[in-house]
Amino acid sequence: MSSETAGGGTRLTLDLWHPNCWALEATSEYPGGILAHAIYDAPTAAGETVNGLFTVYGDSSAEVETLLDHIRGSRLTGEVQELKARFGRSSRSISPGNAAREFFLEYDPQDMICPKLVRQGFVHSAPCRIEGGREYWQVVYAGERERIEPKLDVIRDEEEADIDVARIASSGSPDSERERRLDTLTPSQREVFDLARDRGYYEWPRGVSTRDLADELDVSKTTLLEHLRKAEAKLLDP
Repeated sequence: MSSETAGGGTRLTLDLWHPNCWALEATSEYPGGILAHAIYDAPTAAGETVNGLFTVYGDSSAEVETLLDHIRGSRLTGEVQELKARFGRSSRSISPGNAAREFFLEYDPQDMICPKLVRQGFVHSAPCRIEGGREYWQVVYAGERERIEPKLDVIRDEEEADIDVARIASSGSPDSERERRLDTLTPSQREVFDLARDRGYYEWPRGVSTRDLADELDVSKTTLLEHLRKAEAKLLDP
């Protein structure tokens, strides 16, 4: 975990698990992942549900459909409404996978961890990514840095949550934007990008070929290039 002196707030990436989450259950059992974008309805009374906007993604359409089937059948979810592709942009263009679909989902707000994070001063700054049975939250904390762990302990105790601080940096530091962009990479994209950088792929002349990188990771060259290009797009786009 990197650490820097706080300047005008602190950016963190939280790696967490909490009980009664349909997305964690789905991604712990099946490959692929989910992006949580926004909540569109606020409950007005106890027992009412909310609607959220999500993207499910995977390496293939079959993976996406399997995840969607599990979500539809979960005891923790209500109605699932798939969205048509956005005008001028496909759902794939905003997701880490080769295939993706956007959907509205009805569910119980009591199962959400976001309100508990906000209550303790952690404001999310990007869509939450759920993969492999874990949630990855990019948040900003405006309070004193030494209060971060005690605040997280409150959530851990109240929600029976497992929370790790994967990354931390002051929001005013020169590296904060770089760290924020790195945090948007999926585990596969990060693994490929880090290996390419370590092996001299970005040096001139190149120290390694894409074929060598693919062989080292035991993946196809096509798969490696797909992950690498998506990682580069996230890191280099203005």
